Amino acid sequence: MAGLHRYSSGMRLRSDIFVSALVRRLFARGDFAAVEHKGEEQAGAIFIRQRFRDGSETLYAPAPQSLFDEEESGTRLFEIRIERKEPQEIRETLDRELKFDPDLWIVELETDDIGDIVPLAGFRANPLD
Repeated sequence: MAGLHRYSSGMRLRSDIFVSALVRRLFARGDFAAVEHKGEEQAGAIFIRQRFRDGSETLYAPAPQSLFDEEESGTRLFEIRIERKEPQEIRETLDRELKFDPDLWIVELETDDIGDIVPLAGFRANPLD
């Protein structure tokens, strides 16, 4: 897979395929995932809403391009936008983002650990590569 990654440098996995793989991985390990808002299939920005058992949520947003190095230019990386806050705060942020970009995706995950699922900028390798 590493050779394929080098060959496809600069090409990013389509948004719909990335979301589909993300949802399948969550279900495969016994957690829950759902697409809350379907965005543009090719290149829609993806926001991930993680719900915890205590009712709090974390919002992951696309990482700024400035955090990508040359080898990562074709991957999707995320950053924590809001961490462990009330669902209303997450909803308000997502509503503002949707007004700015109606083509974005919102994926809801119900899991306590996304360590091996969501690639965070500066933290870990992309698990979907």
